[in-house]
Amino acid sequence: MANDELLLQTLPAGTLGLIPLESFCEMGQKVDQFLAEWRARREHTLPDNVTLNNYIRDTYIVEASCPRFGSGEAKGVIKESVRGYDLYLMVDVTNHHLTYSLCGHTNQMSPDDHFSDLKRVIAAVGGKARRITVIIPFLYESRQHKRTARESLDCALALQDLVNMGVDNIITFDAHDPRVQNAIPLKGFDTVQPAYQFIKGILTSVSGLTIDNDHMMVISPDEGGTNRAVYLANVLGLDMGMFYKRRDYSKVVDGRNPIVAHEFLGSSVEGKDVLIIDDMISSGDSMIDVATELKKRKANRIFMIATFGLFTNGLEKFDKAYEEGIIYRLLTTNLTYQDEALLKKPYYINCDMSKYIAYIIDTLNHDVSISDLLDPYKRIQKLVEQYKQDNP
Repeated sequence: MANDELLLQTLPAGTLGLIPLESFCEMGQKVDQFLAEWRARREHTLPDNVTLNNYIRDTYIVEASCPRFGSGEAKGVIKESVRGYDLYLMVDVTNHHLTYSLCGHTNQMSPDDHFSDLKRVIAAVGGKARRITVIIPFLYESRQHKRTARESLDCALALQDLVNMGVDNIITFDAHDPRVQNAIPLKGFDTVQPAYQFIKGILTSVSGLTIDNDHMMVISPDEGGTNRAVYLANVLGLDMGMFYKRRDYSKVVDGRNPIVAHEFLGSSVEGKDVLIIDDMISSGDSMIDVATELKKRKANRIFMIATFGLFTNGLEKFDKAYEEGIIYRLLTTNLTYQDEALLKKPYYINCDMSKYIAYIIDTLNHDVSISDLLDPYKRIQKLVEQYKQDNP
């Protein structure tokens, strides 16, 4: 591990415990495996009167569940003691493939159900843990983060709910608007960018890339995502462009104002490979429209990149865009549920985040700063330099 030198200088804040909810079970097991391997070979030099109780274990997962009654009501159950533990609860609120029985009918779990289960498990802890950190990659209700009319502020309420129940830190990925942390100013809130994993995914899967200003460009599909596009462009030394979504604010379709046109702001993309980066792909209409506009401007290969691939309307339109040569590759992380059909697509690149989450948990458990993990600038530079040496 890269940060072993720092971790060996500190003692853990408490006995490490992982509680991946059912929605995050597969990812939680991967994270647990990394932690078990790292700690098994880590050798602390301690004074004779200091011991590391339960530091090395086969698994750090604390068994917990949320069984339901026939009425659909549920309860949180933790099946072992967590007194004095440094607990990390993990949940994927967008996991749509889980079901439960409701009065004899099969009901699919919604984000509301997943968030309620998270609160049930926190309630089952009963204040006995030393510290509780919630890892919620897709921040619950993050798209309802500001009020434009007489509307609810659901994300702020959710964060306050967690803090009021005793949660000390909240870790999310690529928050739709990080300013929502103002709702809980006295508690820890970190939003993590998976830029390194995206670049690694592209460079390990695609050959023949020329990473310079003349052959590649980074594009933000809207004005709201310019910060992540600017960061990626800066770390790669590329030019950056942006699309402005002109909407019809007199209509509401599927809960949003329909896009009338995409206006492009930036230099020529002719002959260049293009990285379109956003926080999420929901239906995918907006991203495909942007890719189509770039193809009209004679862009070369188009890489569609998003932290969360929700694909709420299926994959047919992406299949069609790939067949027509509009998109070259599609990259998302495994921070949200991935359908088997998606993983088999020839144009899809899966960016695994389990090792990164394990790094974050291991570092926080030792009360070491995660600043270096949150800014992967040096690691990306090293990766790009190695790629250029291997592909002169």
